Amino acid sequence: MKSFSIFKRGALSLCACAVTLATLTVTAHAEDLLAKVKHDGVLTIGTEMQFAPFDFLQNGQHEGFNKDFFNEVGKELGVKVKFLDLPWPSVLPGLEAGKFELVGGPVTITKARMARYAFTLPIADATTALLKRADDKSINKPQDIAGKPVGGGKGSAQLAQLQAYVAHLPGKADIREYIDNNQAYADLAAGRIDAVGNSLPNLAYVAKQRPKVFAVVLPTFGAKTYFGFVGRKDADSRALIDAVDKIIIEMDKDGRMAALQKKWFGLAMDMPQTMPAINF
Repeated sequence: MKSFSIFKRGALSLCACAVTLATLTVTAHAEDLLAKVKHDGVLTIGTEMQFAPFDFLQNGQHEGFNKDFFNEVGKELGVKVKFLDLPWPSVLPGLEAGKFELVGGPVTITKARMARYAFTLPIADATTALLKRADDKSINKPQDIAGKPVGGGKGSAQLAQLQAYVAHLPGKADIREYIDNNQAYADLAAGRIDAVGNSLPNLAYVAKQRPKVFAVVLPTFGAKTYFGFVGRKDADSRALIDAVDKIIIEMDKDGRMAALQKKWFGLAMDMPQTMPAINF
């Protein structure tokens, strides 16, 4: 009996050690990417520098909301932030291939994307609006684009909203897809198209920079949508997403987020503190 008890205690001890080791392994695995970023001292963000006011080049220098926001993230995490400027169609594939930790962009939060990627909490309103030429008196509300040529970003959620919207208008609009939003704005200014559909923050910034050329058409239309930053949907990335979410909440509470929104969008936006129900 004594030897059996010793054997039993030894077996239980080995089981307990195995469970403890397994728990530590799972915990370490869940924190791998955040731990790696802190160990390396660098958080790398993949984005496209053609998406003002979030990321854009001014006199060859990176500017925008994302630069300011991730500077705050870098301070909180104690790391440097590195941005990679890529063509937008290669950004999400680059994330999946592990070339960087997060996507800047930002990206419109949709059901389909949430099934494939991990999103941070919303950082801005992504609801679709229209931009027109400032001297165009024929477009005063979204319905007025019926029968007109309109531009939208290829593969964007705003393009999908625009397509769904014009499908119910009389004299359906001729929608032209652009990989580069700046090219869409250039075609609008030149009269080759009559409006551009994009998120309200993007268009408000463009109109603010060139008020004699462009004007925003309100109200917005389509589903209420939000922008967030994107990580890989795996256990390694969860701790990093959670850390960024915590910083977003802190910035909402202490006013830093509102200050950045006013600086880059011209207005502060009341963002949800938890992930909202996404119906699009």
